[in-house]
Amino acid sequence: MQTHLSWHLDLSIDDSGSETGAVAQLRLPDATEMSARGHSKRHPDDPVQTLVGEELATARALNDLAHQLLRKAAHEIEEKTHAPAHPHL
Repeated sequence: MQTHLSWHLDLSIDDSGSETGAVAQLRLPDATEMSARGHSKRHPDDPVQTLVGEELATARALNDLAHQLLRKAAHEIEEKTHAPAHPHL
């Protein structure tokens, strides 16, 4: 059986000089919505590399989102099996 699902992910990044913030918002087919934030801050002695700050903030937001998905999956497994679940990356 082949299934095709669409998950909708919005990512917004705000850069304000030495600080960058990222917000990842995920909408699943079951209407679950999740949101996660990531942040990076450039040290004053570091050269300006905007892309690096964006990458770090985004990675942190997506990492948080991944952990939220793991917790959701564990909860759903436990509801069906009535046993502790410990999924990990």
